[in-house]
Amino acid sequence: MTSSAHVGVVGLAVMGRNLARNFANNGYTVAVYNRTQARTDDMIAAHGSEGAFVPATSVEEFVASLERPRRIVIMVQAGAGTDATIESLLPHLEEGDIVVDGGNAHYEDTRRREEALREKGLHFFGVGISGGEEGALNGPSIMPGGSKEGYEAIGPLLETIAADYDGTPCCTYIGPDGAGHFVKMVHNGIEYADMEFIAEAYDVLRSAGLTVPEISDAFREWNTGDLDSYLIEITSEVLDQTDAATGKALVDVIADSAGQKGTGRWTVQIALELGVPVNTIAESVFARSVSGHLDLRAAGREHLSGPAHSFTPEDKAALIEDVRQALWSAKVVAYAQGLHLIRSASEQYGWDIDVAGVATIWRAGCIIRARLLERIRSEYAAGQLPTLLAAPSIAAGLADASDGTRRVLATAFGAGVPVPGFAAAVSYYDAVRAERLPAALIQGQRDFFGAHTYQRVDTEGTFHTEWSADRSETKLD
Repeated sequence: MTSSAHVGVVGLAVMGRNLARNFANNGYTVAVYNRTQARTDDMIAAHGSEGAFVPATSVEEFVASLERPRRIVIMVQAGAGTDATIESLLPHLEEGDIVVDGGNAHYEDTRRREEALREKGLHFFGVGISGGEEGALNGPSIMPGGSKEGYEAIGPLLETIAADYDGTPCCTYIGPDGAGHFVKMVHNGIEYADMEFIAEAYDVLRSAGLTVPEISDAFREWNTGDLDSYLIEITSEVLDQTDAATGKALVDVIADSAGQKGTGRWTVQIALELGVPVNTIAESVFARSVSGHLDLRAAGREHLSGPAHSFTPEDKAALIEDVRQALWSAKVVAYAQGLHLIRSASEQYGWDIDVAGVATIWRAGCIIRARLLERIRSEYAAGQLPTLLAAPSIAAGLADASDGTRRVLATAFGAGVPVPGFAAAVSYYDAVRAERLPAALIQGQRDFFGAHTYQRVDTEGTFHTEWSADRSETKLD
């Protein structure tokens, strides 16, 4: 077989198939292989005329069809399936070949795989791909992590098939080993938070008596301003949808139990390990969990009392504007927390991630693409920021939205409408701007029951109070 294919794709489910078609649509010859031959045959039958495909019936045939250095993109189920696919490829690869995992792998798995393949003289890339089925076909946001040397060979192909924002591809080298999959994981964590905020905005407006079409109109209007984003756009579309069977708004016949695939949960777990506060993302994960605990909710409805989850606004237009401000503010805080987590991980693992670069490739193609990201990119590119919230334009916007945001919280609490995401965002904002936090009391308590010591504000050193004796203070260093 002639080694003519520029790139190969293993795994031809929807994402893999669409990614292969994207390569082909951009002029590349694409080798394709799936463990189940019927899937390869189906793809060629349906899409073989779209470009130059080289279908293979075996791993050996697939690898042999690729030019050197071989560039192989794996699009199989994360976990054991990825490891099995890599193992099947290894006997046929040679030094300098490049293996790309385009699935939602845990970044620690990517670090393990990258090290193992590096020892064999191979380049392994963990590549985050966001944009869903449509993005995979028409241009996703791509977040590659691996060796800089390997990126010289695979990077141009990925940048060609990525989404484009004003002439800039939404793909850039993120950093070594697990950096790409880490950034994709945090992207998904922010996505969880953004979706929760949108749901809370909808719930507040619905509880105020607005109809589903009215709320859809509000989201459509918001999408023309500083909330312009993919998720706001599709929210108005979802709310516009009528159920054919009942004639009701589709949102009213969908079960109110939200699923999750794990990346949001991973984001929170890793933030806890690194000691980085991401409470907006955590609350969004927990909100989905609450929605799925049906027995818990049934018990709550039976035994717990409170406000009726409804209210009548004095000024409907004013409420809509306040909710818009609350939604924008919460969104900003979630981005700030996610980017803080990325920067902290970069320092922990020596990845040297460019935060402005991350914002650059999130501007198009991905699920969290939004007008806000151009402002974020610009602010980070202008200089080092301890947090996104310190950026001048961001801080000014949050200050302008503060009163409206707090009115939404007060109204929601008073009416019994749960807004854990909004509340978390405001609490974080107030915590990071506070002159002094009550953590001083916590340190006193820890010293009382566990002799964990404390520091003072007026002198250096570590101190302990003899709580069970004369309560004198001892300086320990």
